[in-house]
Amino acid sequence: MKVPVRVGLVGREILASRSPWLHEREARAQELALRYELVDFTARDLADADLPRVLTELVASGFTGVNVTYPFKQAVIPLLTRLSPDAERIGAVNTVLFRGGERIGFNTDVTGFAEAVRTELVGADLASVVQLGAGGGGSATAFALLGLGTHRLTLVDADAGRAAALSARLARASPKHEIAVGSDADLATIVRACDGIVNATPLGMAKSPGSAVPPGLLEPRHWVADIVYFPLETELLRAAAAKGCRVLDGSAMAVGQAAAAFEIFTGRRADRARMREAFHAFPAPRG
Repeated sequence: MKVPVRVGLVGREILASRSPWLHEREARAQELALRYELVDFTARDLADADLPRVLTELVASGFTGVNVTYPFKQAVIPLLTRLSPDAERIGAVNTVLFRGGERIGFNTDVTGFAEAVRTELVGADLASVVQLGAGGGGSATAFALLGLGTHRLTLVDADAGRAAALSARLARASPKHEIAVGSDADLATIVRACDGIVNATPLGMAKSPGSAVPPGLLEPRHWVADIVYFPLETELLRAAAAKGCRVLDGSAMAVGQAAAAFEIFTGRRADRARMREAFHAFPAPRG
């Protein structure tokens, strides 16, 4: 019997992730033996400081690679041999390939989010955007927005230093764009002046309920995107839809990044339409 390709996801509170379902279904469709495993630091009672040991153990166990999610998309970088150009530019990694003794970091979030905006928000005004969150996921969405044509991007993060660091990185990479750092205290003014809103924080997840933007600040002219996909309709998106805003949930980005990661792990082209169907066919949790 052929030994399956072993890959997985490393992060916290990820037991509800659809990644195993997406990758394994696509592998079966291509008659490829593949097993996708979840390494949940919370469920396994691991500390963040255990990340180096966990990666070493995964390599020794024969894993081909892993996806990386919150809170390790930036913390994993010092543990890698080298980065792809995108990952180096963005400063965050969500996919690691173990090959030939190397640990190679990639970022498929940026292409996943860009694909989602291009296909789901056709014609939306991207000129001025406020983004909540400047962590690993936020780094990817910010770079994607600038590549899509956003001229003015305002970053708001509970960690002002993190927002400032991302702003500086964006400014170095895209000096012709206007990058600003805002605060929660200024959010009403910032939202009033923007065309679109992106939530790149964990707020809105099933285990982190709430809305990154007070519903009262939303206007019908805004478009609103959320990278959270569990649940698909977050409190922010529900409030935005009620106001008549165009909304983009996290499913398209999740599928896009998963398809690109599948290609890195297996060297095979992923069928994105088939993976999108699989995403929406994911069995609802019981109980």
